[in-house]
Amino acid sequence: MNVIDALKWRYATKTFDANKIISEEKLNILLEAFNLTATSYGLQPIKLVVLKNKALQKQLVAHTMNQEQVAQASHILVFCIERIVDTTNIENYFQRIKEIRNTPDSILNPFRDFLIEDFKNRPQENIALWATKQAYLAMGNLLTVCALEHIDACPMEGFSPKDYDTILNLKEKELQSVLIMPIGYRAEGDFMAKLGKVRKDLEDSVIVL
Repeated sequence: MNVIDALKWRYATKTFDANKIISEEKLNILLEAFNLTATSYGLQPIKLVVLKNKALQKQLVAHTMNQEQVAQASHILVFCIERIVDTTNIENYFQRIKEIRNTPDSILNPFRDFLIEDFKNRPQENIALWATKQAYLAMGNLLTVCALEHIDACPMEGFSPKDYDTILNLKEKELQSVLIMPIGYRAEGDFMAKLGKVRKDLEDSVIVL
């Protein structure tokens, strides 16, 4: 299946087959894809919590606008941002660059120092918004990878981050949930699977200059 056919195949799955579980091999592909997602400055201010505890999934339905996909899905991917992005994060990133690419400090230091100073001067709300945008990038990437791997998914904003953070002990991990995505395999009875995809005509959504 090429990427366009895969994207035509995918849809926001409304009913999952609770008996079908994603293999570890397929799941690892998604985890690698998450880690390879492009992020601003390369800082990766996001983490992915993978939930496969059925009791917890059932408990979270009430905090997800009673959307049963959360209980039915093979796994729930919880996209989180780091509550604190500071000098330590930036220095660790540039240390990784140095180790992997053997880039000299004379080249790294000017940009590293710029980022440290820039983030020191940003309000926390601004940093949280910036980090949240990176989570959306990651979700978009995983939606495409899911389609290519024939894994069904349902991207969701309709949940209570506060309750998720409490139930999953995310605050203790210095994380804050911002998006969730149940993944698995569509149930045969999901009426949405057979409906045509509703999109604008290409000429109405793309401008070529």
